[in-house]
Amino acid sequence: MSEEGDITVDLSDGVLEIGINRPEKLNGFTPHIFALMSDAYARMEAEEDIRCGLLFAHGKHFTAGLDLPKFAGKFSESGDFARSANIDIYNRFGHGRTKPLITAVQGITFTAGIELMLAGDVTIAADDCRFAQLEPKRGLMAVGGATYRFIERGGWGNAMKWLLTGDEFGPEEAYRIGLVQEIVPAGTQVNRARELARSIAKRAPLAVQATLSNARTYALEGEDAAAAQFSDVQHQLAKTNDFQEGVQSFIEKRDAHFTGT
Repeated sequence: MSEEGDITVDLSDGVLEIGINRPEKLNGFTPHIFALMSDAYARMEAEEDIRCGLLFAHGKHFTAGLDLPKFAGKFSESGDFARSANIDIYNRFGHGRTKPLITAVQGITFTAGIELMLAGDVTIAADDCRFAQLEPKRGLMAVGGATYRFIERGGWGNAMKWLLTGDEFGPEEAYRIGLVQEIVPAGTQVNRARELARSIAKRAPLAVQATLSNARTYALEGEDAAAAQFSDVQHQLAKTNDFQEGVQSFIEKRDAHFTGT
């Protein structure tokens, strides 16, 4: 394995599993890992047989965040090292990612780790998780989306409590304020996330993507903008083979087999 770290990428049952793989350094992020993850996310978007993504990490910890010495020069050059990536893995600028992403976290989940899970759609947390948005303790501000997604999920007061102090909190607090959706015994978080991702991958992919897109429209533009899309989107979905299959499977009382057409 490279000193700069690596990722693993596996496709099974319509789910692209992306594994952060630098456990000897607490999965600390390097520019190399960011580039590899950007490529993996781009693949998830490009390949039609991929219906859902799963982000996880090898070893005892999700990530301690950025390996700061490896980023110091990039921060001073532009302030936003991730913006020039193949695809923004933080999905900060609108509708960049069209397919669902489930994240499984365990152990130390600091800074960039929190922002990556908030950039996804559902997070499964191990009961040994330790969370912290440490940037103010390092003289920085979080720039991967925490300053607004933390508020979106947890509310202003909860977000400010943890964003401004940089203090550590556990999985129960993360669950209480909505940052994670389930807490499971440590060691089972990837299997649970995989179960959920495979369940999503069995659904009609065009309908799943339309649902995700409309929910993002609400988050970015508000209720009226989301509601304005309803008629056109439903009209287009009703013309798909998957809708016909959904109706037929209902009539025949069987599982549907969707093709994404």
